[in-house]
Amino acid sequence: MQQISDNDRALMRWLMVCLFLVLAMMILGAVTRLTDSGLSMVTWHPTGVLPPFGAEQWMTEFNLYRQFPEYQILNRGMSLDAFKSIYWFEYSHRMLGRLIGLVFLLPFCYFWLRKMIKPGLTPRLVVMFLLGGLQGLLGWYMVKSGLVNNPQVSQYRLTAHLLTATIIYAFILWTILNLAVAEPYRRLAESVVSGWRKLSLGLLSLLLLTMVSGGFVAGLNAGLIFNTFPLMGGSLIPEGIGALSPWYLNPLENMVTVQFDHRWLAMLTSVLLLVWYVRGRSCFDEPRLQRSFKLVGMMVILQVALGIATLLMQVPVLLGALHQVGALLLFSALLLNTHALSRQ
Repeated sequence: MQQISDNDRALMRWLMVCLFLVLAMMILGAVTRLTDSGLSMVTWHPTGVLPPFGAEQWMTEFNLYRQFPEYQILNRGMSLDAFKSIYWFEYSHRMLGRLIGLVFLLPFCYFWLRKMIKPGLTPRLVVMFLLGGLQGLLGWYMVKSGLVNNPQVSQYRLTAHLLTATIIYAFILWTILNLAVAEPYRRLAESVVSGWRKLSLGLLSLLLLTMVSGGFVAGLNAGLIFNTFPLMGGSLIPEGIGALSPWYLNPLENMVTVQFDHRWLAMLTSVLLLVWYVRGRSCFDEPRLQRSFKLVGMMVILQVALGIATLLMQVPVLLGALHQVGALLLFSALLLNTHALSRQ
């Protein structure tokens, strides 16, 4: 069996720090959205890092904010202290994004100059960095959608921002797993568990689709209606589910349909993952695979509980953020499971 080199261990530790920061970024992004803080900074300065200092600078920022629809329609009469409370969330979110860029770029340059990066890995790392830059641009593109007539960001742009963050997170995690596991990757045609691997990719796709549907729920604030479970308005199929015309707008812009779709996608995904867990635990004896299946089962149960609690309690900030994090951790567990299968 191949041994993990010291260089790979160093790269792995660095990428684990980056992964933790991306996770923190997604948590802070959820809190920023749930506290309606995302539109408090109405300008974007890619190189600016200092917050307002002193009363004059704070009033300048506040006056800029007051020129836009969120203040004029939703928050007219807001005090400066109330503005500061939302401003700090968005400022922290942006600064954490820039910190991630530095934490990634500077060690990468060091490892590259010292020739510590194994052949074939450098292009992957460059793509990671470029995706991070794209994510920053996409974040501002999302914010701009809420600085026009309607003081709410586009659900399309918010979901794209969430999806890109998830892809970056998964890319980093998969690379860490490649560095951490000595066993070589097996091509699908050579794998003794090729059927399981195909199913795992299907489940990953279904889970990602469920997360995307959750992005539309968040973008439309659709979690604030029908706060009962399992019925919606006393029915399995609520009124208004197909109210928009043309019909294809309903899964994207109708709050009722968006929540309905997310509920049933989540339940379908959860049932299939629980079956996956039960079957996997009974069919495989290899310890790493056993642990990965068990982790998937545990995270499914936790995420379903978080989702139902978040809905019933009308999306409090803490539960809403935990539900988003739970989805990401469930995705991580399934990715770990898929990676373990890829070595069989």
